[in-house]
Amino acid sequence: QVQLVESGGGLVQAGGSLRLSCAASDGTLSSNLMGWFRQAPGKEREFVAAISWSGGNIYYADSVKGRFTISRDNAKNTVYLQMNSLKPEDTAGYYCAARGPYSSGSYYRPRNYDYWGQGTQVTITS
Repeated sequence: QVQLVESGGGLVQAGGSLRLSCAASDGTLSSNLMGWFRQAPGKEREFVAAISWSGGNIYYADSVKGRFTISRDNAKNTVYLQMNSLKPEDTAGYYCAARGPYSSGSYYRPRNYDYWGQGTQVTITS
């Protein structure tokens, strides 16, 4: 069974940085689109960033453009999310997601991803 395991969350002050990692147990996921989503209490899960297999296609939510950077290392089956200039409104559970081999559709919709990690909490204090 495919597993995605996130790490790197924590508690930081506004303006600080964190780097999230997502390790996939199945190397075949490295050929698929992978993304990061976040969900705050009482809110819907929202798109943060996504990256294609080659890294040639990268997408960001407007709210994180210029502050967050997504990258991947296919040799390690790992996707990263570097988060800089963090704001209190970035506080949420962050989830890694991957598409299966037959999935398609908009990269920003959670329903178009087949595999999910358990999430890692990011808390930003003012």
